[in-house]
Amino acid sequence: MAKARALVKRRKAVKNIRKITRTMELIATARFKKAMDRATEAAAYTKKINEIVADLAQSNLVFNHPLLKQPDQTQNVTVLLLTSNRGLCGGYNGGILRTGIARIRELQAAGKEVTLEVSGKRGLSFMKFEKRPVANSYTHFEDKPAFDDVNAIADRFVADFIAGRLHRLEVVYQKFLSSARQVPVVETLLPFGDLATGTGRQKTTTIDYEFLPSAEEILEEIVPAAFKARFFKCFLDAAVGEQIARMVAMKSATENADEMIRDISQEYNRARQSQITSELAEIIGGAAALE
Repeated sequence: MAKARALVKRRKAVKNIRKITRTMELIATARFKKAMDRATEAAAYTKKINEIVADLAQSNLVFNHPLLKQPDQTQNVTVLLLTSNRGLCGGYNGGILRTGIARIRELQAAGKEVTLEVSGKRGLSFMKFEKRPVANSYTHFEDKPAFDDVNAIADRFVADFIAGRLHRLEVVYQKFLSSARQVPVVETLLPFGDLATGTGRQKTTTIDYEFLPSAEEILEEIVPAAFKARFFKCFLDAAVGEQIARMVAMKSATENADEMIRDISQEYNRARQSQITSELAEIIGGAAALE
């Protein structure tokens, strides 16, 4: 009887855990859909800016922007890691941290001065365990990163790059490729490079533009805006990847709980059957003794 009672308590505990994991799976699914919609919209905006600059690149316009220039040296490198504040998301943080640590070691082996910045409590806890100094930390980004908060960080990076204090900015995050595929990547955002690349548009004709105000003033706004859009897209992709990873992890946990419940139920039925058989044998034995 004691074994059957223990199995009942264990099955009840697993059922309670299953309710939690199932609820978390549903929440992650809803958040994933919203985060993916924001990331898709941001991708369309970034692509459109690149298309505009690609068209301008086909004209006879000559324009240089500090964000597009390769610095004379690349000694000071900032690496920004985008991790999550919470766990229960499978190998999401592990993949990002492994990629980031490998890149930091590679830069340090090359003699670069690496400044580390981390977003997310999980990444901060790991760096504390590794005893790596973190210059700036951010823990206020969840599944809905606000553009104003990201823009403040982007403005600082732009100012440091133009002033020569920063020679290269690399962001390590989970890049969203599709609902079934996300990979941790190291993406160089500064220097920004050629905005006209990656748009898929062929340079076959020369396009004439009339600028109001001047072309320099327009591109002075477009280039930083394109950088900030791409920078913000990294945070959106990170939010999507986190929710997908949590959704998959909680779904797997729910399925495992279902399997455990079935196994415990079968074991309980066997224990209960054995107990009933033993009780029947005792009753029959007692009745036979009274005859």
